[in-house]
Amino acid sequence: MSSNFKNLYTSNNPPLQATLIRGSNMESIHKIHAVICDKKGRVLMCAGNPEYKSFMRSALKPFQAIPFVSSGAASKINNESKSIAIACSSHSGSKIHAREAFKILWEYDIDINNLKCPKLKTSPLEHNCSGKHAAFLATCKKFNWSLDNYLMGDHPLQIEIFRIVSELIEIPRSELIAERDDCGAPTLYLKLIEMSKLYALLSSSDNAELEQISRAMTTNPMMISDNNKFDTEIIKGSHGQVISKGGAEGIQCLCKVNEGIGLALKVEDGSRRAKHAVSLHLLKQLEWISNIRIQDIEEKLFNFSEGVRIEVEGQLKFQES
Repeated sequence: MSSNFKNLYTSNNPPLQATLIRGSNMESIHKIHAVICDKKGRVLMCAGNPEYKSFMRSALKPFQAIPFVSSGAASKINNESKSIAIACSSHSGSKIHAREAFKILWEYDIDINNLKCPKLKTSPLEHNCSGKHAAFLATCKKFNWSLDNYLMGDHPLQIEIFRIVSELIEIPRSELIAERDDCGAPTLYLKLIEMSKLYALLSSSDNAELEQISRAMTTNPMMISDNNKFDTEIIKGSHGQVISKGGAEGIQCLCKVNEGIGLALKVEDGSRRAKHAVSLHLLKQLEWISNIRIQDIEEKLFNFSEGVRIEVEGQLKFQES
């Protein structure tokens, strides 16, 4: 049993389990913690430990985009909704995605060499975080902040993002733990209940910036990842009623628009296939997406060899007070 467990929660409802089966034999087992919270951070349902801590990775992007929206930097760009969506995305680096990230830089007369995300093939614009970085730079230009060190934790932009997140989850700024993500930007080490609360707030209409971000994500699903990729297919399959945003190492966050509830899950071993399988299993349980749509998404996402399948056991259960 992981040291990250709390008996308070695990005694009631164990973690979910995803099992890869080859023929009639079990090949791999993944354990998953999941929690649903409301916008006040109250646990409604859970499986495993809702206080399990992990880096939020790319699931943090919609909240890192808040200064881009609140500063008015996004509104200067033609079709700002698409620009906001690309700022929240982990895209596939297609020409459409690269062009959208470039449009932000172009509008603010920012040289592409200012992008600090890794360069892929020919350009850093192809990196899946280029939209977030372009939005970071546009925000810095709007405020006359330095463009050189925008990824440093003590840069005004990152200080502002930390302040916003600490206010949203109602914990002191000094308690936030940040480390560098693979793209170079800071990412936060949070409890699943805190991630879930953030997505509950994203799905409610209490915060003007988050409502704008939510609307941008649901109206531009192709920008969030890509066709035949999980996040885009969930948004499309739900007709914009469910927002989905994944993060590396088995992080997945989802929310039902206008309902003020968020779902966050973490696969202990970081498996991507397990987080997708479990997310679909829970979406089915919650009836957030129709079974026909879920089946359609499964066919697009899982290209298992003949005789190989993934099975998920366990359910979210209501938290007893």
